[in-house]
Amino acid sequence: MSKPPIIGITTYSRSEAGEFTIPATYVDAVQLAGGSPILLPPNQPDPARVLDIVDGLVFAGGGDIEPEKYGGEHHHSIYLVDEERDDFELALAIAALSAQTPVLGICRGMQILSVATGAELITHVPDVYGEQVDHRLDHPRRPTKHPIQIQSESWLASIMQETEVTVVSWHHQAVKAVPSGWRPVAWAADGLVEALERENHPWMLAVQWHPELSPTDLAHQRLFQALVQAASQ
Repeated sequence: MSKPPIIGITTYSRSEAGEFTIPATYVDAVQLAGGSPILLPPNQPDPARVLDIVDGLVFAGGGDIEPEKYGGEHHHSIYLVDEERDDFELALAIAALSAQTPVLGICRGMQILSVATGAELITHVPDVYGEQVDHRLDHPRRPTKHPIQIQSESWLASIMQETEVTVVSWHHQAVKAVPSGWRPVAWAADGLVEALERENHPWMLAVQWHPELSPTDLAHQRLFQALVQAASQ
């Protein structure tokens, strides 16, 4: 039996206790799909060398990206900004864009991949899209659920085997305009782009929701299964 592919998962920023962490749900989802997860803390001196180690990548969720990285403005809702993590993940994303490594971006991960290709971000989603759809609960900050529509002829729909799913959503920022080289393939009811597929890349997909928080939903777990399958090849 061949060895399971190694899937690198980016971690949260360094904590006050000096720890790098990530919710176990990311690790569980990769392992359940047959991958061997390893954590990628943002203190790497040469981010591009990570691609020599891993067979696939997950850009995980977490705090906000520094607005200066995408020409944005500061907002009172911005939180957990960390320059070390931003710099590491943006450099890793740029390297992955020109590599063959399969990549799944989740929430912040979708934003990182987009900013790496020139996108601006919406600093605070309710200021632009209103409150038709709750993309997170704010007091306190917690995830929520809402439906999305997936383009029927998209690669994403073929992976998830669905064109309408309920997602676990936990974000207040989003891609402002789809950057060159990406295809938008899923939307919330308010029009916010929920998923992107990278053109001219063997396997790069970004979703704005958290599939790892739906461990019993086969449609969401198929994302990790497809990533692991691609990484094994």
